[in-house]
Amino acid sequence: MRIETRGLTFEVTEGGPPGGPPVILLHGFPVNRHSWDDVTPYLNAAGLRTFAVDQRGYTAGARPSGVDAYRMAECVADAAAFVDELAGGRADLVGHDFGALVSWQLAAEHPERVRSLTAVSVPHPAAFGQALLSDPEQQRRSSYIDLFRMAGKAEHVLSRDGGAGLRKVLDGVGDRLEVYAAALLEPGALTATLNWYRALVLEDLVKVGPVARPTTFVWGDRDTAVAPATAAAASDQVTGDYRFVPLPGVDHWVTDAQPEVLAQAILARIADAA
Repeated sequence: MRIETRGLTFEVTEGGPPGGPPVILLHGFPVNRHSWDDVTPYLNAAGLRTFAVDQRGYTAGARPSGVDAYRMAECVADAAAFVDELAGGRADLVGHDFGALVSWQLAAEHPERVRSLTAVSVPHPAAFGQALLSDPEQQRRSSYIDLFRMAGKAEHVLSRDGGAGLRKVLDGVGDRLEVYAAALLEPGALTATLNWYRALVLEDLVKVGPVARPTTFVWGDRDTAVAPATAAAASDQVTGDYRFVPLPGVDHWVTDAQPEVLAQAILARIADAA
């Protein structure tokens, strides 16, 4: 299905029984809404109505030009609109990678729209931003961002040789690698999705307030992009009920690698928030 909001048209994969409790799922870079395809059947079987949305930049109908169109404030406003349009103003929220950053910020700034939060792989923006500003280990792990912020060069590195660089970034996602790569190799897609990195202001991340909603943070201990200390710091940014679920031997691609384990963590959070 598609929804039109904020002047853009977003692609959505819906599932589960009509009228079931709504769950909004937000993906990260460089994947898309299909990263939830192995997770949502477990949620649907439990009676939940799921909506996995392609965020701005990931489909032609929601691909505004210019870096400023991808600032976190815009992406968070999109997520608020998704909750309003798809869930009647309140939903359980699940986000991975950049989708986690958006979800954390929406829960902090608009708690009335978030029944519960399950964030995957990336911790609270203040914890992540502070680590990027001051922790050498996290800076080392996030050094790839320097390339992604280079307009033109990043697109060339990722798309040359038929997208070999992009496929290297996607190594570990499994059978959906070509689905993700093909979508980002469409004209304009790489620039739009990389603009999320170019619009990122670390000082703004640090200013995001604490989350009071019931929250679970799922993180794979083999995640090369997020240091253990950065992941642990998320707990300092939650004033509501909080659960940290580290996954031994799992890398950044939790949605593709461990969909059932992730689904059980989501279901437990939603049940506990009842």
